[in-house]
Amino acid sequence: MSEPQASREGTQRHWDEVHSSKDPDEVSWYQPEPGLSLELIERAELPANAPILDLGGGTSSLAAHLLEGGHRDVTVADISSAALERARRELGPRAAGRVQWLQVDVRSDRLQRRYALWHDRAVFHFMVDAADRDGYLDNLRSGLRAGGHLVLATFGPEGPMSCSGLPVRRYGVEELQRLLGPEFRVLSSQVEDHSTPGGDVQQFLYAHFQRLDSSAVEGAPAL
Repeated sequence: MSEPQASREGTQRHWDEVHSSKDPDEVSWYQPEPGLSLELIERAELPANAPILDLGGGTSSLAAHLLEGGHRDVTVADISSAALERARRELGPRAAGRVQWLQVDVRSDRLQRRYALWHDRAVFHFMVDAADRDGYLDNLRSGLRAGGHLVLATFGPEGPMSCSGLPVRRYGVEELQRLLGPEFRVLSSQVEDHSTPGGDVQQFLYAHFQRLDSSAVEGAPAL
């Protein structure tokens, strides 16, 4: 795997500073409720014990909503220890036995489990360097089961070009499909205008993919 452009320590320090200096409802990606993410996860029709990964979910409320919906195996992964510690305190005893906390740099730290659903809102668009994208996608392919679901939310074609002081990359569903390759089939996609706490509007693209069984990959159509 290629080395990521920015060091793990530098990236972790950046996000620790963001999460330590702002309350969860002050960051630009804050949502009172992750409605579209929950809708797409529900469409996957997973059993309650299916393992779900929320990547970059440190201060998101998604894990709490998943627990309320009956899910019993949720992993919240983030590069920021500050974000994870705040999330642990927020969920408290509700998370016992049902939520695992994982500090990870998805570009280089290989995940040790295979998940039935991989959810990422606002991590992948920070992978502006090819080596970072390759590291992320290597982890995705090793960490998502055949037949598993990918719910990926990035800045859309008209979204911002930077976020939290870092450059980002904007995506349409066709480019996401090209990067993922024929082993992933797009089930749905839509854009959502997200209103930030500061009053700005950011365009997000939500795409729901399913990973095909290996026997179905050859000749699979791509967008």
